[in-house]
Amino acid sequence: MTGSLENLTVPPEDGPSVAGDLLSLVLAQIRLTGDHVRSHEVERSGILDLEVGAAHVLVVAEGSLHVEDNGGERVVIDTGDLVLLPSGLGGARLVASASNASVIVCRFWFDPHALHGMVSSLPGRIHIRRDEGAGWLEGIVPFLMVEVTDDEPGAALMISRIIDVIVIRTLRTWVQRGHTTGWLGGLSDARIARALKVMHERPSRPWGVEALADAAGMSRSSFCNRFTALVGRSPLRYQNEWRLTLARDMLIAREARVGEVALRVGYASEAAFSRAYKAMFGHPPRNEPAPPSSTGSREQDGGLRQGAERVEPTPTSAFWRPS
Repeated sequence: MTGSLENLTVPPEDGPSVAGDLLSLVLAQIRLTGDHVRSHEVERSGILDLEVGAAHVLVVAEGSLHVEDNGGERVVIDTGDLVLLPSGLGGARLVASASNASVIVCRFWFDPHALHGMVSSLPGRIHIRRDEGAGWLEGIVPFLMVEVTDDEPGAALMISRIIDVIVIRTLRTWVQRGHTTGWLGGLSDARIARALKVMHERPSRPWGVEALADAAGMSRSSFCNRFTALVGRSPLRYQNEWRLTLARDMLIAREARVGEVALRVGYASEAAFSRAYKAMFGHPPRNEPAPPSSTGSREQDGGLRQGAERVEPTPTSAFWRPS
């Protein structure tokens, strides 16, 4: 393709207003449930293994640690730093440095069907340093730990929602800092963000590559190359996944019948919609289950689990000062 290498090296244009609105639309579809919060003391040169398969948020309350993936690569995280591990890194571990360290570990689970494929394309590790934008943790972490330690009604739900806020704020900070890994990179590029915005706001319109390229203000080939490089999938594949994700929400909420839902997300026929839906989710749209009772527990697919583990946090933590 002509000019493909040149197109991939063009610096992204800043577009905070477009990206900001779009980020809300995207993050609304990335659902998660936090079910475990614990404050750990890791002794000098000690090791703390994280659960395989679970996603984690790590906040260093005191000292410094190394986050080590299963390939042996290490990253140093210091007091006040936050690390988001969207996929668990296949069994990451924390290794204390020369002195003891205190770390708050929040375990959570993404809904595997929400915005299908977007979670898997997130960076394996997102590190926000305290001096790079993680200072807001000083306000929210004490609030989280109060919910963990106080045996109040609704605490499990509160904990899950607070972890949700932490993850969203982390992703927003990552985008604002101009990182260009995965689909987050699309939000940090004003041209690609414009194309994403029209797809998200008008899912019923049959957007073609030419129309999306026009919305981005780019040539067709340049747009396709840059979109795929930043987002990790072609424009039409992304559009299809977004439409089907919205359709799943409507079906779970019982907003409309299958045929009406198909029209709302841009499918001309119910049959074509049903085929695409089954290919993505593994079952036809008519078999989409209703949401569980708000009082019940759910499996790892984004619903409430059986409540967060409550463990007394370390009193000397830099983020925890009991009154």
